[in-house]
Amino acid sequence: MAIVRILVLDGPNLNLVGTREPHIYGSETLAQVHDRVRARAAELKVHVDTYQSNHEGRLIDRLHERDFDGAIVNAGGLTHTSVALRDALLGISRPFVEVHLSDPSTREPFRQVNFLHDVAIASVVGKGPPGYVEALDVLVDHLRGAARSAAG
Repeated sequence: MAIVRILVLDGPNLNLVGTREPHIYGSETLAQVHDRVRARAAELKVHVDTYQSNHEGRLIDRLHERDFDGAIVNAGGLTHTSVALRDALLGISRPFVEVHLSDPSTREPFRQVNFLHDVAIASVVGKGPPGYVEALDVLVDHLRGAARSAAG
């Protein structure tokens, strides 16, 4: 069986996690969050690649590479604004889990709009850095279940 390949895609301003509004996002850096995911990926025997950009087009270009089986996506503020990112996620035909360190639904009114929730296989919100690991578990279970169904 081929190794499962996961892309962790982080959007605008997530490079500031750990220093930006730690009362909302926590004090763990994005590199530390990614280290958590890589440690769990090693346990699950899957490959993880991470990518962060503050530019919508670069995120979309990265998705278009399609060199992964599924994705964990924290689109940051693009969650609430980007039809183009939604279209890219639909266009690549790869399952993804939406993840947010905070729970946008409990925050400002403009964060109530979510262009990704209804096309994600699951959403993990408000759990801080451990939410990324939970998203990985959900995604790997989904991918391995789909592979078993296809084989059997």
